[in-house]
Amino acid sequence: LLQLSLHLRVPSRYGKHEERLCRPRGRLPARCAWFLQELPSFLVPALLLALRSPPRLEPLGCRLLCCLFCWHYFYRTFIYPFFTRGRPFPLQLLFFGMLFCIYNGFLQGYYLIYCAEYPNDWCTDIRFTSGLLLFLLGMGINIHSDLLLRQLRKPGEVTYKIPQGGLFTYVSGANYFGEIVEWFGFAIATWSLPAFAFAFFTLCCIGPRAYHHHRYYLKTFTDYPKSRKALIPFVF
Repeated sequence: LLQLSLHLRVPSRYGKHEERLCRPRGRLPARCAWFLQELPSFLVPALLLALRSPPRLEPLGCRLLCCLFCWHYFYRTFIYPFFTRGRPFPLQLLFFGMLFCIYNGFLQGYYLIYCAEYPNDWCTDIRFTSGLLLFLLGMGINIHSDLLLRQLRKPGEVTYKIPQGGLFTYVSGANYFGEIVEWFGFAIATWSLPAFAFAFFTLCCIGPRAYHHHRYYLKTFTDYPKSRKALIPFVF
């Protein structure tokens, strides 16, 4: 809630919201920064599983849930950073991002590996199946939107353009919308307090950023489609 309160007023100062007079000191290339920031969310659950003797990921539902979390962060760590064309990333924000990923990776991994107890038929439960569908839908939207954003720039370009296609037809923050849907789907499939806490924080963290992106586009581009919403499509 504190994150939501702070960033609804002032966006995080990186990317298109970076202050123009800010000196380019204390920064890492975007590819390196994203790799380092997202790595703990993949590495920490993997280490927790390796340290558990014997491994405890029973029943099948528990294994699938842990795989969903690691699958997302495998993409965010080992695939997404090497295609991004973003601007250099501030070290201060990188530090706090890594702290969050370490803590959240531990929270989700520890719960699923050491604490979670699911019935043997959890994979057929409506909570698991509906949550899984939401997770896959959100991840698909997120990955597709990232692809559309990358295609806006040629190698070496740093200018911002109007996103087109996909869910960007309806919302300015299609990539953020996809990630929020993804983690609420994970929370429903997991049906746990740690997962719902993560989904809620995701909403409070990137929801305001989508809002500020929307305001930036409206202010910067006179031909920006007025019918687009900030984050939630089909809301008037």
